[in-house]
Amino acid sequence: MAKRTRGSNHPGQRRPDRHSPARQQPRPAGRPSQGLSAAEEARAAELESQIVAQERASTQSVERSRERSRAADLAPAGRRGMSPLAVRAAEEYAYVSRDVRRILWVGGSMIGLLGVFFVLIDILHVVTV
Repeated sequence: MAKRTRGSNHPGQRRPDRHSPARQQPRPAGRPSQGLSAAEEARAAELESQIVAQERASTQSVERSRERSRAADLAPAGRRGMSPLAVRAAEEYAYVSRDVRRILWVGGSMIGLLGVFFVLIDILHVVTV
């Protein structure tokens, strides 16, 4: 006995398409729309203002990033003709100069502290050893 299937599915025939225009339901012939109601217009205006605000925020962020990139392009203007080794050396010199300032500050404070101890111990005899 042959297996039964839903609908007619014989060789050479195909199933009717569910989305074909012949199977679509006709739209009811009600009254035509008169436009948007006041609530719909208010909602549309609210959505439009949100979209405009988002677009404005995105354009501002794009402008800020452009300004940052322009500033980055202008900052190393003196180094454009330098080789990569020279650029690295210039950056290293910045570290070295900062370290030398720290060394001088620590050394000067140590000399000052030794001077205070000399005055307290040897001249004023506050501490006796």
